Amino acid sequence: MSNNIEEREAGSVSGWLALIVWLVLFGGSLWQVVGNIVLYNRPPAMFGMVALPILAFLAKGFIILPPNIAAVFTFFGRYAGTLRQDGFYWVNPFYQRQRLSLRVHNINTPTLKVNDRAGNPIEVGAVVVWRVADTARAAFDVEDYAAYILIQTESAIRVVASARWYDGDEHGQHSLRADLDKVAQALSDTIQEHVALAGLEIIEARIAHLAYAPEIASAMLRRQQAQAVVAARGHIVEGAVSMVRLAIEQLEREGVVKLGEADRVHLVGNLLTVLVSDNETHPVISVDKAG
Repeated sequence: MSNNIEEREAGSVSGWLALIVWLVLFGGSLWQVVGNIVLYNRPPAMFGMVALPILAFLAKGFIILPPNIAAVFTFFGRYAGTLRQDGFYWVNPFYQRQRLSLRVHNINTPTLKVNDRAGNPIEVGAVVVWRVADTARAAFDVEDYAAYILIQTESAIRVVASARWYDGDEHGQHSLRADLDKVAQALSDTIQEHVALAGLEIIEARIAHLAYAPEIASAMLRRQQAQAVVAARGHIVEGAVSMVRLAIEQLEREGVVKLGEADRVHLVGNLLTVLVSDNETHPVISVDKAG
């Protein structure tokens, strides 16, 4: 079977119309067999004897399809077409049929250990929503499309995770943890590229589990805490400097006190100590002793 096989519609007729014709022919054939024996006490007609087994074989062509179930047909080893629409049909009784589900499926991948772009071991798991888009490819181009998509999904997760940093680069870009929407889109596109051969459609893919590997988790937690403390201290110092500048400018503008360079340095040091310190501070008052 060629790898370029594409889905096409199978030839069929309405099952209800075919059933009416079949019942009429079956009733006539049965009458020629049973009626001749019971009513006329004569041998059954040859037409009825031949028609009954043929009609029994033709009954194999009836097929009922529930919603979101497709039937893939082959005719003596060659692909003959697919029926997707639910309903009652009659098809060539020589067709061999295979049913495929068109319903939406979920994959919850196992947790994978991957190295991010910085080389840090991380744990990643994903949820993928998919369905069969091309029944011919799903039936004939891969051995087991359900197992195929699981393997390809794990491969795509490794590709996407290894191309990004867990917390982002030096500019905070390309982060696995912060850019969840972009990561989900990249993951979906990568999986779709891998499973197009099997005629599968990726509806959605998203990260369901993301964490540092246990062997480095505690060290990375301490690093994140240190970065948070440094960032917080930076904001505190920036605010304290602004407050000290405003205090000195207001003191000099209103003539409350005249500050020399040494007094200015001393005042700045005291104010910064008060504003930046984590602990309660106490003012120190210099007292000159009388001579």
